[in-house]
Amino acid sequence: MEAELISTAMDRRQFLQRTALAAGTLAVSASAPWAGAQTPGQPLTMAFVGCAHIHTPSFVNLLAKERKEVKVKYVWDHDTARADKRAKELSARTVASPAQIWADKEVSAVVICSETTRHKELVLAGAAAGKHMFVEKPLGVTARESATMARAIEKAGVLFTTGYFMRTHGQLLFLREQVQKGVFGKITRVRGSNCHSGSLGGWFDTDWRWMADPAIAGVGAFGDLGTHSLDILMWMFGDVESIIADIKVVTGRYGKCDETGEALIRFKNGITGTLAAGWVDVADPVTLLISGTEGHAVISRGELYFQCKKAGADGKTPWTQYPTVPPLPLHQFVNAVQGAKDMPLVTPREAAARVSVMEAAYQSMGKRAWVKPV
Repeated sequence: MEAELISTAMDRRQFLQRTALAAGTLAVSASAPWAGAQTPGQPLTMAFVGCAHIHTPSFVNLLAKERKEVKVKYVWDHDTARADKRAKELSARTVASPAQIWADKEVSAVVICSETTRHKELVLAGAAAGKHMFVEKPLGVTARESATMARAIEKAGVLFTTGYFMRTHGQLLFLREQVQKGVFGKITRVRGSNCHSGSLGGWFDTDWRWMADPAIAGVGAFGDLGTHSLDILMWMFGDVESIIADIKVVTGRYGKCDETGEALIRFKNGITGTLAAGWVDVADPVTLLISGTEGHAVISRGELYFQCKKAGADGKTPWTQYPTVPPLPLHQFVNAVQGAKDMPLVTPREAAARVSVMEAAYQSMGKRAWVKPV
């Protein structure tokens, strides 16, 4: 996971290798039993619409090497050289305009990995063309445009998901089940953290520089990494009532782009949460904590310590009994387009809701007050 990228000594090449594993090619980990990548399905023709995101290489690799029944026919990006590079890897054709993709009835689904500021135009066009869409997170720059995209996707009746890969981690699936069963009693506080040393190591200096430009990415470090842990918190504990955050620049390596942040969250069910995310951490040992009147759980240095009398857990040794996990998001998406009915896709409304909460967090900085997501 991105949260595991903790060493300032890690060079840029190592960072990209680890990010690729997290995004799409991670096979098995001790804490996340693997259900199998996919069940072979019917032939499927797809296209890439935008290749800017840092996870693009792993998605290309996944489709080219793991989904032999998938044909990627076209690749488009406003940067032709970037499109040509990915098209070569996929044995696909570069096209000058996404309009050619929207008009081709053979193309059933697309992967949108463009800069975030381009998502709205591309998603609305894809929905109008009836294309199923995997859209890399975040869905949009603002809550308003994200809601517009969500409505268009729903109205078109096309399949959708986004890259919240943490939902496929066995520890998190197990804890969500326990929350739903009520074994924690009254949950009082929760904490999510997703941090690495990207700014310290200059991981966004060259190829992925746009991701450290909020004018293009919509957010900086706090929004980029924080959206993953925010998704897990909302997936487990529901909608957010209000949020207040302290988000700031630390090194100035990427100008005014924020590099770290901490938020305090009020959930609608009364739970208090905190969310940490940033690119200036040399370590991030505690990535999730749940505290309740009858149970406690913490994921520390990759191990889950779970304490609950109802479950017979003493919290002293790492918990290892996890449910079978689903395939990673892009595999889920392909499976669903091929007809699988049991894929736990992220809904358009869920994706839009995360943008809304994150937007409120950034707005709270200017207001120095609690802000309710729209």
